[in-house]
Amino acid sequence: MTVPSRALDHDTIAAIATPAGRGGIGIIRVSGPKAWYIAEQLTQKSPTTGQPIFSRFVTPEGEVIDEGLMLMFKGPASFTGEDIAEFHGHGGTVVTNLLLGACLSFGARLARPGEFSERAFLNDKLDLAQAEGLADLIDAPNQQAARQAAASLRGAFSEAVNLLSQQIIELRVFVEAAIDFPEEEVDFLSENKLEVSLRSLEIQLTQLITQARQGAIMSRGAKVVMTGAPNAGKSSLMNQLAKDSVAIVTDIPGTTRDVIRQAISLNGVPLQISDTAGIRKASDAIEQEGINRARAEVDEADIVIEVIDDAAGDNTDETINSRDARAHQPVIRVLNKIDLSHRSPGPVATSSASSEDSGSAAKMTTVAVSATTGLGLSALEHAILSHLGFGDTTIETPFSARERHVICLERASMALSETIQRFEMHQAGELLAEDLRTVHSHLSETTGAFGADDLLGEIFSSFCIGK
Repeated sequence: MTVPSRALDHDTIAAIATPAGRGGIGIIRVSGPKAWYIAEQLTQKSPTTGQPIFSRFVTPEGEVIDEGLMLMFKGPASFTGEDIAEFHGHGGTVVTNLLLGACLSFGARLARPGEFSERAFLNDKLDLAQAEGLADLIDAPNQQAARQAAASLRGAFSEAVNLLSQQIIELRVFVEAAIDFPEEEVDFLSENKLEVSLRSLEIQLTQLITQARQGAIMSRGAKVVMTGAPNAGKSSLMNQLAKDSVAIVTDIPGTTRDVIRQAISLNGVPLQISDTAGIRKASDAIEQEGINRARAEVDEADIVIEVIDDAAGDNTDETINSRDARAHQPVIRVLNKIDLSHRSPGPVATSSASSEDSGSAAKMTTVAVSATTGLGLSALEHAILSHLGFGDTTIETPFSARERHVICLERASMALSETIQRFEMHQAGELLAEDLRTVHSHLSETTGAFGADDLLGEIFSSFCIGK
Protein backbone atom coordinates (compact mmCIF):
# COMPACT_ATOMS: atom_id res chain seq x y z
CA MET A 1 0.00 0.00 0.00
CA THR A 2 1.20 3.50 -0.82
CA VAL A 3 1.06 5.69 2.29
CA PRO A 4 -0.51 9.08 1.45
CA SER A 5 1.25 12.37 1.99
CA ARG A 6 -0.66 13.19 5.19
CA ALA A 7 2.12 13.52 7.78
CA LEU A 8 2.28 11.09 10.68
CA ASP A 9 2.42 13.10 13.90
CA HIS A 10 5.04 11.60 16.23
CA ASP A 11 3.58 13.17 19.37
CA THR A 12 2.35 10.82 22.08
CA ILE A 13 -1.43 10.97 22.25
CA ALA A 14 -3.88 10.00 25.01
CA ALA A 15 -7.64 9.73 25.27
CA ILE A 16 -10.43 8.09 27.22
CA ALA A 17 -11.37 4.93 25.32
CA THR A 18 -14.59 4.12 27.20
CA PRO A 19 -17.95 5.92 27.05
CA ALA A 20 -18.49 8.95 29.26
CA GLY A 21 -20.35 8.56 32.51
CA ARG A 22 -20.55 6.08 35.35
CA GLY A 23 -19.45 2.50 34.64
CA GLY A 24 -17.61 -0.51 35.93
CA ILE A 25 -14.36 0.36 34.19
CA GLY A 26 -12.67 3.36 32.63
CA ILE A 27 -9.82 2.95 30.12
CA ILE A 28 -7.19 5.49 29.12
CA ARG A 29 -5.29 4.71 25.92
CA VAL A 30 -1.86 6.21 25.18
CA SER A 31 0.04 5.79 21.88
CA GLY A 32 3.40 7.11 20.78
CA PRO A 33 7.10 7.22 21.65
CA LYS A 34 6.51 8.32 25.26
CA ALA A 35 3.97 5.60 26.07
CA TRP A 36 6.53 3.49 27.94
CA TYR A 37 7.82 6.49 29.92
CA ILE A 38 4.30 7.60 30.84
CA ALA A 39 3.45 4.08 32.02
CA GLU A 40 6.54 4.01 34.25
CA GLN A 41 5.78 7.42 35.76
CA LEU A 42 2.08 6.83 36.22
CA THR A 43 2.45 3.42 37.89
CA GLN A 44 5.98 3.69 39.32
CA LYS A 45 6.57 0.18 37.95
CA SER A 46 8.47 -1.36 35.04
CA PRO A 47 6.01 -2.21 32.22
CA THR A 48 5.98 -5.65 30.59
CA THR A 49 4.63 -6.26 27.07
CA GLY A 50 1.35 -8.16 26.93
CA GLN A 51 1.17 -8.83 30.67
CA PRO A 52 -1.46 -7.03 32.79
CA ILE A 53 0.11 -5.52 35.91
CA PHE A 54 -1.93 -4.42 38.90
CA SER A 55 -0.84 -0.88 39.75
CA ARG A 56 -1.65 2.30 41.56
CA PHE A 57 -1.94 5.34 39.31
CA VAL A 58 -0.33 8.51 40.65
CA THR A 59 -0.01 12.16 39.67
CA PRO A 60 3.39 13.85 39.02
CA GLU A 61 3.22 14.96 42.68
CA GLY A 62 2.84 11.35 43.84
CA GLU A 63 -0.84 11.57 44.80
CA VAL A 64 -2.75 8.32 44.22
CA ILE A 65 -5.61 8.75 41.73
CA ASP A 66 -6.89 5.21 41.38
CA GLU A 67 -5.73 1.62 41.10
CA GLY A 68 -6.24 -0.91 38.33
CA LEU A 69 -4.42 -2.67 35.52
CA MET A 70 -1.63 -1.47 33.25
CA LEU A 71 -1.39 -3.19 29.86
CA MET A 72 1.41 -2.56 27.34
CA PHE A 73 1.75 -3.27 23.60
CA LYS A 74 5.11 -2.83 21.92
CA GLY A 75 5.11 -1.35 18.42
CA PRO A 76 4.86 -2.29 15.66
CA ALA A 77 2.83 -5.23 17.04
CA SER A 78 -0.02 -2.99 18.20
CA PHE A 79 -3.22 -1.46 16.86
CA THR A 80 -1.55 1.81 15.86
CA GLY A 81 1.84 0.31 15.02
CA GLU A 82 3.34 2.38 17.88
CA ASP A 83 3.99 1.70 21.54
CA ILE A 84 0.64 1.66 23.34
CA ALA A 85 -0.19 1.81 27.03
CA GLU A 86 -3.64 1.19 28.45
CA PHE A 87 -4.69 1.98 31.99
CA HIS A 88 -7.83 0.23 33.23
CA GLY A 89 -9.27 1.96 36.26
CA HIS A 90 -12.66 2.35 37.89
CA GLY A 91 -15.36 3.89 35.72
CA GLY A 92 -16.57 7.38 36.52
CA THR A 93 -16.33 10.79 34.94
CA VAL A 94 -14.15 12.44 37.59
CA VAL A 95 -11.66 9.65 38.25
CA THR A 96 -11.24 8.87 34.55
CA ASN A 97 -10.55 12.50 33.72
CA LEU A 98 -8.04 12.71 36.57
CA LEU A 99 -6.22 9.70 35.12
CA LEU A 100 -6.24 11.28 31.65
CA GLY A 101 -4.95 14.53 33.12
CA ALA A 102 -2.02 12.70 34.72
CA CYS A 103 -1.09 11.15 31.34
CA LEU A 104 -1.14 14.61 29.77
CA SER A 105 1.03 15.95 32.60
CA PHE A 106 3.63 13.27 31.90
CA GLY A 107 4.00 14.38 28.26
CA ALA A 108 1.06 13.20 26.16
CA ARG A 109 -1.36 15.44 24.33
CA LEU A 110 -5.10 14.92 23.90
CA ALA A 111 -5.87 12.84 20.82
CA ARG A 112 -8.04 14.17 18.04
CA PRO A 113 -11.21 12.23 17.11
CA GLY A 114 -10.19 9.09 15.23
CA GLU A 115 -6.45 9.73 15.64
CA PHE A 116 -5.66 6.24 16.92
CA SER A 117 -7.31 4.70 13.84
CA GLU A 118 -5.65 7.30 11.62
CA ARG A 119 -2.24 6.29 12.96
CA ALA A 120 -3.10 2.64 12.33
CA PHE A 121 -3.86 3.59 8.72
CA LEU A 122 -0.74 5.70 8.27
CA ASN A 123 1.41 2.94 9.79
CA ASP A 124 -0.07 0.43 7.33
CA LYS A 125 -1.92 -1.56 10.00
CA LEU A 126 -5.29 -0.92 8.34
CA ASP A 127 -6.32 0.38 4.96
CA LEU A 128 -8.96 3.11 4.77
CA ALA A 129 -11.88 0.75 4.06
CA GLN A 130 -10.93 -1.35 7.09
CA ALA A 131 -10.70 1.73 9.30
CA GLU A 132 -14.15 2.84 8.15
CA GLY A 133 -15.40 -0.70 8.79
CA LEU A 134 -14.21 -0.29 12.38
CA ALA A 135 -16.24 2.92 12.77
CA ASP A 136 -19.26 1.24 11.16
CA LEU A 137 -18.95 -1.69 13.57
CA ILE A 138 -19.20 0.72 16.52
CA ASP A 139 -22.23 2.47 14.99
CA ALA A 140 -23.95 -0.64 13.56
CA PRO A 141 -27.77 -0.27 13.75
CA ASN A 142 -28.45 -4.03 14.01
CA GLN A 143 -26.76 -7.43 14.24
CA GLN A 144 -26.48 -8.02 10.51
CA ALA A 145 -24.92 -4.61 9.96
CA ALA A 146 -22.44 -5.40 12.75
CA ARG A 147 -21.46 -8.70 11.10
CA GLN A 148 -20.91 -6.99 7.77
CA ALA A 149 -18.89 -4.18 9.35
CA ALA A 150 -16.76 -6.82 11.09
CA ALA A 151 -16.17 -8.42 7.68
CA SER A 152 -14.98 -5.08 6.29
CA LEU A 153 -12.71 -4.65 9.31
CA ARG A 154 -11.21 -8.08 8.55
CA GLY A 155 -10.60 -6.91 4.97
CA ALA A 156 -13.43 -8.51 2.94
CA PHE A 157 -14.27 -5.29 1.09
CA SER A 158 -10.61 -4.38 0.61
CA GLU A 159 -9.87 -7.83 -0.83
CA ALA A 160 -12.64 -7.42 -3.41
CA VAL A 161 -11.27 -4.01 -4.42
CA ASN A 162 -7.68 -5.24 -4.46
CA LEU A 163 -8.64 -8.18 -6.67
CA LEU A 164 -9.95 -5.77 -9.30
CA SER A 165 -6.91 -3.53 -8.85
CA GLN A 166 -4.61 -6.49 -9.49
CA GLN A 167 -6.46 -7.33 -12.70
CA ILE A 168 -6.10 -3.73 -13.87
CA ILE A 169 -2.36 -3.84 -13.09
CA GLU A 170 -2.01 -7.02 -15.15
CA LEU A 171 -3.85 -5.38 -18.05
CA ARG A 172 -1.58 -2.33 -17.81
CA VAL A 173 1.50 -4.56 -17.90
CA PHE A 174 0.07 -6.34 -20.94
CA VAL A 175 -0.59 -3.06 -22.75
CA GLU A 176 2.78 -1.55 -21.82
CA ALA A 177 4.49 -4.64 -23.22
CA ALA A 178 2.67 -4.19 -26.51
CA ILE A 179 3.75 -0.54 -26.64
CA ASP A 180 7.39 -1.29 -25.75
CA PHE A 181 7.81 -4.13 -28.25
CA PRO A 182 5.97 -3.06 -31.42
CA GLU A 183 8.25 -5.20 -33.63
CA GLU A 184 6.74 -8.43 -32.26
CA GLU A 185 4.90 -10.46 -34.87
CA VAL A 186 1.86 -10.86 -32.61
CA ASP A 187 -0.12 -7.68 -32.24
CA PHE A 188 -1.13 -7.91 -28.59
CA LEU A 189 -3.64 -5.09 -28.79
CA SER A 190 -5.62 -6.63 -31.59
CA GLU A 191 -6.11 -9.88 -29.73
CA ASN A 192 -9.63 -10.62 -28.55
CA LYS A 193 -8.25 -11.55 -25.13
CA LEU A 194 -7.80 -7.90 -24.19
CA GLU A 195 -11.38 -6.91 -24.98
CA VAL A 196 -12.70 -9.98 -23.15
CA SER A 197 -10.64 -9.03 -20.09
CA LEU A 198 -11.95 -5.45 -20.16
CA ARG A 199 -15.56 -6.64 -20.41
CA SER A 200 -15.04 -9.14 -17.60
CA LEU A 201 -13.59 -6.39 -15.45
CA GLU A 202 -16.62 -4.21 -16.21
CA ILE A 203 -19.00 -6.97 -15.08
CA GLN A 204 -17.09 -7.57 -11.85
CA LEU A 205 -16.99 -3.86 -11.07
CA THR A 206 -20.76 -3.58 -11.63
CA GLN A 207 -21.34 -6.45 -9.20
CA LEU A 208 -19.07 -4.82 -6.63
CA ILE A 209 -20.97 -1.53 -6.93
CA THR A 210 -24.26 -3.37 -6.25
CA GLN A 211 -22.76 -5.01 -3.15
CA ALA A 212 -21.29 -1.69 -1.99
CA ARG A 213 -24.65 0.07 -2.36
CA GLN A 214 -26.32 -2.60 -0.27
CA GLY A 215 -23.49 -2.47 2.26
CA ALA A 216 -23.87 1.31 2.54
CA ILE A 217 -27.60 0.99 3.17
CA MET A 218 -26.97 -1.64 5.84
CA SER A 219 -24.39 0.62 7.53
CA ARG A 220 -26.36 3.85 7.71
CA GLY A 221 -29.95 2.70 7.29
CA ALA A 222 -32.17 3.67 4.35
CA LYS A 223 -34.10 6.91 4.67
CA VAL A 224 -37.77 6.39 3.81
CA VAL A 225 -39.98 9.48 3.81
CA MET A 226 -43.79 9.44 3.70
CA THR A 227 -45.53 12.37 2.10
CA GLY A 228 -49.03 13.10 0.89
CA ALA A 229 -52.10 15.22 1.50
CA PRO A 230 -53.44 15.72 5.04
CA ASN A 231 -55.53 12.81 6.37
CA ALA A 232 -54.25 10.43 3.68
CA GLY A 233 -53.19 8.06 6.46
CA LYS A 234 -49.44 8.65 6.64
CA SER A 235 -49.26 8.42 10.43
CA SER A 236 -51.39 5.26 10.51
CA LEU A 237 -49.18 3.68 7.88
CA MET A 238 -46.06 4.60 9.83
CA ASN A 239 -47.51 2.96 12.93
CA GLN A 240 -48.19 -0.20 10.91
CA LEU A 241 -44.64 -0.37 9.57
CA ALA A 242 -43.16 0.38 13.01
CA LYS A 243 -45.60 -2.03 14.69
CA ASP A 244 -46.04 0.62 17.37
CA SER A 245 -48.08 3.79 17.97
CA VAL A 246 -45.25 6.23 17.33
CA ALA A 247 -47.35 8.86 15.53
CA ILE A 248 -50.56 10.57 16.67
CA VAL A 249 -53.56 9.59 14.54
CA THR A 250 -56.68 11.80 14.40
CA ASP A 251 -59.32 12.82 11.87
CA ILE A 252 -58.20 16.44 12.13
CA PRO A 253 -56.20 17.58 9.05
CA GLY A 254 -52.75 18.95 9.85
CA THR A 255 -52.22 16.93 13.07
CA THR A 256 -48.64 16.11 12.11
CA ARG A 257 -46.72 19.39 12.01
CA ASP A 258 -43.15 18.29 12.60
CA VAL A 259 -41.16 15.38 11.20
CA ILE A 260 -41.59 12.18 13.23
CA ARG A 261 -38.80 9.63 12.77
CA GLN A 262 -38.72 5.99 13.73
CA ALA A 263 -35.95 3.42 13.22
CA ILE A 264 -37.17 -0.05 12.22
CA SER A 265 -35.67 -3.22 10.74
CA LEU A 266 -37.27 -4.80 7.68
CA ASN A 267 -35.95 -8.32 7.01
CA GLY A 268 -32.71 -7.20 8.64
CA VAL A 269 -32.46 -3.97 6.61
CA PRO A 270 -32.36 -0.89 8.90
CA LEU A 271 -34.79 1.86 7.88
CA GLN A 272 -35.28 5.39 9.18
CA ILE A 273 -38.93 6.17 8.45
CA SER A 274 -40.07 9.79 8.55
CA ASP A 275 -43.71 10.84 8.82
CA THR A 276 -44.08 14.38 7.51
CA ALA A 277 -46.70 17.10 7.57
CA GLY A 278 -49.40 16.87 4.92
CA ILE A 279 -48.52 19.01 1.91
CA ARG A 280 -51.25 21.57 1.24
CA LYS A 281 -51.81 25.31 1.51
CA ALA A 282 -50.88 26.00 5.14
CA SER A 283 -53.44 27.43 7.54
CA ASP A 284 -50.84 29.09 9.78
CA ALA A 285 -47.11 29.74 10.13
CA ILE A 286 -46.51 26.63 12.25
CA GLU A 287 -48.07 24.31 9.67
CA GLN A 288 -46.10 26.05 6.90
CA GLU A 289 -42.85 25.35 8.75
CA GLY A 290 -43.91 21.70 9.02
CA ILE A 291 -44.52 21.58 5.26
CA ASN A 292 -41.12 23.17 4.60
CA ARG A 293 -39.49 20.50 6.76
CA ALA A 294 -41.45 17.81 4.93
CA ARG A 295 -40.08 18.99 1.57
CA ALA A 296 -36.54 19.07 3.01
CA GLU A 297 -36.94 15.47 4.21
CA VAL A 298 -38.12 14.41 0.76
CA ASP A 299 -35.02 15.90 -0.85
CA GLU A 300 -32.79 13.63 1.29
CA ALA A 301 -34.84 10.43 0.96
CA ASP A 302 -33.68 7.13 -0.51
CA ILE A 303 -37.31 6.25 -1.14
CA VAL A 304 -40.42 8.45 -1.12
CA ILE A 305 -43.73 6.85 -0.11
CA GLU A 306 -46.57 8.96 -1.48
CA VAL A 307 -49.71 8.14 0.50
CA ILE A 308 -53.06 8.70 -1.25
CA ASP A 309 -56.56 8.44 0.21
CA ASP A 310 -58.05 5.85 -2.15
CA ALA A 311 -61.50 6.20 -0.59
CA ALA A 312 -61.59 9.90 -1.55
CA GLY A 313 -60.52 9.38 -5.16
CA ASP A 314 -57.42 10.79 -6.84
CA ASN A 315 -56.61 13.85 -4.72
CA THR A 316 -52.86 14.01 -5.32
CA ASP A 317 -52.64 17.42 -6.97
CA GLU A 318 -51.17 19.20 -3.94
CA THR A 319 -48.68 16.41 -3.26
CA ILE A 320 -47.42 16.34 -6.84
CA ASN A 321 -46.20 19.92 -6.41
CA SER A 322 -43.18 18.47 -4.58
CA ARG A 323 -42.28 15.94 -7.28
CA ASP A 324 -39.73 18.13 -9.05
CA ALA A 325 -37.53 17.97 -5.94
CA ARG A 326 -37.43 14.17 -6.10
CA ALA A 327 -37.51 13.34 -9.78
CA HIS A 328 -34.41 11.14 -9.40
CA GLN A 329 -35.73 9.15 -6.44
CA PRO A 330 -37.71 5.90 -6.34
CA VAL A 331 -41.36 6.58 -5.47
CA ILE A 332 -43.86 4.12 -4.03
CA ARG A 333 -47.39 5.36 -4.48
CA VAL A 334 -49.55 3.89 -1.72
CA LEU A 335 -53.31 3.80 -2.28
CA ASN A 336 -54.49 3.77 1.33
CA LYS A 337 -57.88 3.10 2.98
CA ILE A 338 -58.80 0.19 0.68
CA ASP A 339 -60.93 -1.11 3.55
CA LEU A 340 -63.25 1.76 2.56
CA SER A 341 -62.68 1.85 -1.21
CA HIS A 342 -62.86 -1.97 -1.50
CA ARG A 343 -59.87 -2.16 -3.82
CA SER A 344 -57.91 -5.44 -3.77
CA PRO A 345 -54.70 -5.27 -1.69
CA GLY A 346 -51.22 -5.56 -3.18
CA PRO A 347 -49.44 -4.26 -6.29
CA VAL A 348 -51.52 -2.14 -8.67
CA ALA A 349 -50.84 -2.17 -12.40
CA THR A 350 -50.49 1.35 -13.83
CA SER A 351 -51.10 2.36 -17.43
CA SER A 352 -48.35 3.94 -19.52
CA ALA A 353 -50.31 7.19 -19.52
CA SER A 354 -50.48 7.34 -15.73
CA SER A 355 -46.78 6.51 -15.54
CA GLU A 356 -45.99 9.48 -17.75
CA ASP A 357 -48.24 11.69 -15.63
CA SER A 358 -46.34 10.66 -12.53
CA GLY A 359 -43.29 12.67 -13.59
CA SER A 360 -39.71 11.65 -14.27
CA ALA A 361 -39.13 9.56 -11.16
CA ALA A 362 -36.44 6.94 -11.52
CA LYS A 363 -38.82 4.16 -10.37
CA MET A 364 -42.53 4.18 -9.66
CA THR A 365 -44.52 1.42 -7.97
CA THR A 366 -48.14 1.50 -6.85
CA VAL A 367 -49.39 -0.60 -3.92
CA ALA A 368 -52.88 -0.77 -2.42
CA VAL A 369 -53.02 -1.08 1.37
CA SER A 370 -55.12 -0.43 4.42
CA ALA A 371 -53.18 1.20 7.22
CA THR A 372 -56.09 0.39 9.53
CA THR A 373 -56.30 -3.38 8.96
CA GLY A 374 -52.80 -4.09 7.60
CA LEU A 375 -54.06 -5.43 4.27
CA GLY A 376 -51.39 -5.13 1.55
CA LEU A 377 -48.65 -4.29 4.06
CA SER A 378 -46.45 -7.24 3.01
CA ALA A 379 -46.61 -6.03 -0.61
CA LEU A 380 -45.49 -2.57 0.50
CA GLU A 381 -42.60 -4.03 2.49
CA HIS A 382 -41.58 -6.07 -0.57
CA ALA A 383 -41.67 -2.91 -2.72
CA ILE A 384 -39.45 -1.04 -0.25
CA LEU A 385 -36.84 -3.82 -0.18
CA SER A 386 -36.99 -4.18 -3.97
CA HIS A 387 -36.33 -0.48 -4.53
CA LEU A 388 -33.34 -0.73 -2.17
CA GLY A 389 -31.93 -3.62 -4.19
CA PHE A 390 -32.83 -6.42 -1.78
CA GLY A 391 -35.09 -9.43 -2.18
CA ASP A 392 -37.64 -11.04 0.12
CA THR A 393 -35.22 -13.37 1.88
CA THR A 394 -33.03 -12.56 4.85
CA ILE A 395 -30.51 -9.93 3.85
CA GLU A 396 -26.83 -10.81 4.04
CA THR A 397 -24.39 -8.61 2.13
CA PRO A 398 -20.70 -9.63 2.27
CA PHE A 399 -19.37 -6.39 3.79
CA SER A 400 -20.26 -2.90 4.96
CA ALA A 401 -19.57 0.15 2.83
CA ARG A 402 -20.15 3.89 2.70
CA GLU A 403 -21.48 6.35 0.16
CA ARG A 404 -17.89 7.46 -0.43
CA HIS A 405 -16.99 3.95 -1.55
CA VAL A 406 -19.94 3.79 -3.92
CA ILE A 407 -18.98 7.12 -5.50
CA CYS A 408 -15.36 5.98 -6.01
CA LEU A 409 -16.49 2.72 -7.58
CA GLU A 410 -18.99 4.49 -9.83
CA ARG A 411 -16.27 6.86 -11.04
CA ALA A 412 -14.06 3.86 -11.78
CA SER A 413 -16.94 2.18 -13.64
CA MET A 414 -17.64 5.28 -15.72
CA ALA A 415 -13.96 5.63 -16.57
CA LEU A 416 -13.79 1.95 -17.52
CA SER A 417 -16.80 2.27 -19.84
CA GLU A 418 -15.16 5.22 -21.57
CA THR A 419 -11.91 3.24 -21.76
CA ILE A 420 -13.62 0.34 -23.55
CA GLN A 421 -15.39 2.66 -26.00
CA ARG A 422 -12.18 4.49 -26.89
CA PHE A 423 -10.21 1.29 -27.31
CA GLU A 424 -12.85 -0.26 -29.58
CA MET A 425 -12.81 2.91 -31.67
CA HIS A 426 -9.07 3.66 -31.89
CA GLN A 427 -7.19 0.47 -30.84
CA ALA A 428 -4.52 2.84 -29.45
CA GLY A 429 -2.23 1.34 -26.83
CA GLU A 430 -1.02 4.68 -25.46
CA LEU A 431 -4.60 5.88 -24.85
CA LEU A 432 -5.55 2.56 -23.30
CA ALA A 433 -2.61 2.62 -20.89
CA GLU A 434 -3.50 6.12 -19.68
CA ASP A 435 -7.20 5.28 -19.41
CA LEU A 436 -6.44 2.20 -17.32
CA ARG A 437 -4.29 4.31 -15.02
CA THR A 438 -7.28 6.61 -14.45
CA VAL A 439 -9.56 3.66 -13.68
CA HIS A 440 -6.96 2.32 -11.25
CA SER A 441 -6.64 5.64 -9.41
CA HIS A 442 -10.42 5.91 -8.87
CA LEU A 443 -10.53 2.33 -7.60
CA SER A 444 -7.58 2.91 -5.26
CA GLU A 445 -9.32 5.84 -3.58
CA THR A 446 -11.70 3.30 -2.02
CA THR A 447 -9.03 1.76 0.22
CA GLY A 448 -6.93 4.92 0.59
CA ALA A 449 -4.02 3.65 -1.50
CA PHE A 450 -4.53 6.84 -3.49
CA GLY A 451 -6.25 9.90 -2.04
CA ALA A 452 -6.06 13.44 -0.71
CA ASP A 453 -5.08 14.63 2.75
CA ASP A 454 -8.30 16.59 3.24
CA LEU A 455 -10.33 13.44 2.54
CA LEU A 456 -8.46 11.58 5.29
CA GLY A 457 -9.01 14.42 7.73
CA GLU A 458 -12.73 14.46 7.01
CA ILE A 459 -13.09 10.70 7.41
CA PHE A 460 -11.18 10.30 10.66
CA SER A 461 -12.72 13.40 12.25
CA SER A 462 -16.06 11.55 12.29
CA PHE A 463 -14.62 8.80 14.53
CA CYS A 464 -15.06 8.91 18.29
CA ILE A 465 -12.20 10.15 20.48
CA GLY A 466 -10.13 7.24 21.82
CA LYS A 467 -10.66 5.24 18.63
